[in-house]
Amino acid sequence: MPKDDKKILLSHGSGGSLTRRLIEDVFAPAFSNPLLAPLNDQAVFTLDSSRVAFTTDSYVVDPIFFPGGDIGKLSVCGTINDLAVGGAEPVYLSASFIIEEGMDMAELEKVVESMARTAGDAGVFIVTGDTKVVERGKGDKLFITTTGIGVIRGPITLSPELIRPGDVIIVSGAMGDHGIAIMTRRQGIELEVPVASDCAPLHTLTRDILKAAPDGVKAMRDPTRGGLATVLNEFASSSGACMEIIEDLIPVREEVRGACEILGFDPLYLANEGKLIAVVNEASAEKTLSAMRGNPLGRDAAIIGKVTEGPKGKVLLETSIGNKRILDMLSGEQLPRIC
Repeated sequence: MPKDDKKILLSHGSGGSLTRRLIEDVFAPAFSNPLLAPLNDQAVFTLDSSRVAFTTDSYVVDPIFFPGGDIGKLSVCGTINDLAVGGAEPVYLSASFIIEEGMDMAELEKVVESMARTAGDAGVFIVTGDTKVVERGKGDKLFITTTGIGVIRGPITLSPELIRPGDVIIVSGAMGDHGIAIMTRRQGIELEVPVASDCAPLHTLTRDILKAAPDGVKAMRDPTRGGLATVLNEFASSSGACMEIIEDLIPVREEVRGACEILGFDPLYLANEGKLIAVVNEASAEKTLSAMRGNPLGRDAAIIGKVTEGPKGKVLLETSIGNKRILDMLSGEQLPRIC
């Protein structure tokens, strides 16, 4: 990292450009190996002739209970989704808890019950874990780390490096619900139409997509921290192509758009916890879209743009008034403690 970066900032956890620099300058060189090198949300490798996906994530969301979910449901869904967008069927999870002294036992039990219910509904088992307690004031109630293992069945290979000009960009539904649900609850803002988090496990949706277009899907990603714009920038960087999207085609709920105008946020950078972005070849676009819309988690899916020749490594947004502008990766922290 640059010599003037002496301290970790909240922005280093935003999922944007500072997060990318932190990973590339600190973690990737230290842990360098071929499985880590793609910097995907999961590592894929072979064990006894079976292809396995492996992922881990930590959750520090504030507040721990929010419309549409809680930190427990979020931790299970988030890890399932990181496996699912890599083409894996999630099988096992671990769960590690850092609990602050003084947390109400009833709140902890509610979180654990939510995790158990979410995992059970998804057909996933939580098979191991760890618990630590820190002094009052040192942990902000509860932090959870979950690790997941999934099995990749069949010759599925997904990577942003496979993306080529002519490919089509599809989102599975409205952007920004989770981010606005967290922020309005955190700030005590009452909206005329309340917004709930979209927190949900996506493995049935990815299964439907891969069944419909097994040879057509290039890459999938769930746009959590940093939102749609950040994921598309990562895709553009990895592929060396240009992602061109049309603002009017991107689904955003009116209540989310209105809240963003009040709070000064851009919905394209807001976190989502039950949506995915898929890049597919042009021949597979319509059947992929149909498969997504046939699943309850993808009923509002939409084609939002295409991959083009240039400018290479950039994301272009065609605005509602017909202009085009570069959509950069998030450089600061729009919403801290969002997941």
